[in-house]
Amino acid sequence: MPISPKVLVTGAAGFIGAETVRRLLSLGFEVVGIDNMNAYYAVSLKEARLARITAANFRFIRGDITDKELLEKLFREEHFEAVVHLAAQAGVRYSLENPQTYIDSNITGFLNILECCRRFSIPNLVYASSSSVYGRNDDVPFKVSDRVDKPSSLYAVTKRTNELMADTYHHLYQVNCTGLRFFTVYGPWGRPDMAPWIFAEKMMKGLPIQVFNHGNMSRDFTFVEDIVEGIVLTMRSAAGREKPEHKIYNIGRGVPVNLLDFILELEHALGKTAVKEFLPMQPGDVEKTWADTEALSADTGYQPKTSLHEGVKHFAGWFTEYFHE
Repeated sequence: MPISPKVLVTGAAGFIGAETVRRLLSLGFEVVGIDNMNAYYAVSLKEARLARITAANFRFIRGDITDKELLEKLFREEHFEAVVHLAAQAGVRYSLENPQTYIDSNITGFLNILECCRRFSIPNLVYASSSSVYGRNDDVPFKVSDRVDKPSSLYAVTKRTNELMADTYHHLYQVNCTGLRFFTVYGPWGRPDMAPWIFAEKMMKGLPIQVFNHGNMSRDFTFVEDIVEGIVLTMRSAAGREKPEHKIYNIGRGVPVNLLDFILELEHALGKTAVKEFLPMQPGDVEKTWADTEALSADTGYQPKTSLHEGVKHFAGWFTEYFHE
């Protein structure tokens, strides 16, 4: 089944959401975006991302996916052929402070999306999961076939719950859906609660950066453009299925990077030396992530192209400009 040009992107003002919208528009899709523009971090950053989207075939709705009536009206009127569901309350650490918002957005909100996909016969749902579902699993690289029953945070619980909900809706109602377990995404227009931004801002101000687990951590840092390309490839692949399925893939660069090596790249790119404050591991965090992306590559042709050096350079260039505005 070919993909119709009309796509709903939830979380359209978010880091990955806004870049996904821009990419889909560049490919000729008509895109409707929805985002509640909450104050988890500066709304001005979300507004700035949206301001970069000027295409006539984009329409933005400020609304919440927990608003069931709003979603039903939107689905009834727009006749989407694909949904890219990226809206969620993100962040591992914040889930320790405000767990209720994770239940509301990530579980109730996702239920509303699934119900609309069922009721309005949406042929293609791609949704965001997370590498956080691997929790305390220390067998790397992480494979989709690994057990994911030892989460380290409530955020991880909600993302694994999403996968189970999607699987149930596929089983009961033949909803065609694909979950993508994102590994650490970074790049221009990123999130202020993530390490690259936190490190860069403190380094620019000459303040010490907190390095947890005494630097004995690694992440599968993945540049945002590679993630967005993977989302688009997944959409196309899922649209070509002969019958509805529910598949889950890892999406990352497939190369773990030690946190201290990432900081070193950032130092070079910013021309600043980091003052490091070494601390123990934080509650809810994990020591390492590393994606096995073989299945995604085999099914969609996904091949991340951006090296760590190139990606950090792009991020640092953007951040330096943004920081001085």
